[in-house]
Amino acid sequence: MRRIVYAMMGTVSALVLLFSYHTSLGSSSSETGNANANNGTGTGASSSGETSGDPSEASGSSGSSGSSGSSNSSSSGTYTGDAVDTQWGVVQVKITVKNGKITRAEAVQYPSGNGRDQEINAYAVPQLNSEVIAAQSGNIDAVSGATVTSGGYLQSLQSAIDQAKL
Repeated sequence: MRRIVYAMMGTVSALVLLFSYHTSLGSSSSETGNANANNGTGTGASSSGETSGDPSEASGSSGSSGSSGSSNSSSSGTYTGDAVDTQWGVVQVKITVKNGKITRAEAVQYPSGNGRDQEINAYAVPQLNSEVIAAQSGNIDAVSGATVTSGGYLQSLQSAIDQAKL
């Protein structure tokens, strides 16, 4: 009888410890938005020399005032979003726009400091890139298991989309 009681108590204790353990990935999703809020100077990293020559792009304005830019659907060029500093490293996205359509999206910077970062981002970054082209907007889903990178990617992507005035 005592063995059963000890076994039950041990099992309950192990379950309590298991469910109370907080992994580093579990707490990072709430920190992504806060860690990236102070990146208002990223337009200096934009490729405004490669854009269509609009003077507002060369002046450093990111166009994030909320205008949708649907009247400017003929914009073409390459736009690099803000470099977003995440918990695991910097994420920066570059998009290529032709006649108002996103034809290419690529992460020019992303965390790759260790083997785990490389493993996660080798899967997540191509998936995010293809979702952008399919959605033609920043309204894409985060990649499961790459929450921090996805959050930084989305912020940098939105910055590039704002610069392109899409």
